[in-house]
Amino acid sequence: MESHALDLRSEVKDENLVEAVKNDWRRADLPPRERTLLEYAEKLTRTPDAVGKADVDRLRASGFSDAGIHDLVQVIAYFNYINRVADGLGTDPEEFLEVGGARDNGDG
Repeated sequence: MESHALDLRSEVKDENLVEAVKNDWRRADLPPRERTLLEYAEKLTRTPDAVGKADVDRLRASGFSDAGIHDLVQVIAYFNYINRVADGLGTDPEEFLEVGGARDNGDG
């Protein structure tokens, strides 16, 4: 999770928000658009076979363009892919990503 938190920090510049999202994004004070995006990302990650047109329509209704939806699906899928590659090869994270002796397994 720490590697993703580093990415988020570079985008939002709000340590409290980063920590809230890192701990449990469902409890973080997020605008509806970002919440919809995270709900979609979790669904695509955990139950990709359950994703359908209604999910894409919900993203559109939240203000995402078709090009934006395409891009976010590509990013979500890439992160899922590269995390599984690293896990499948038993790759350890860089030392600077070791947090409290626990390894980020990419499931967050």
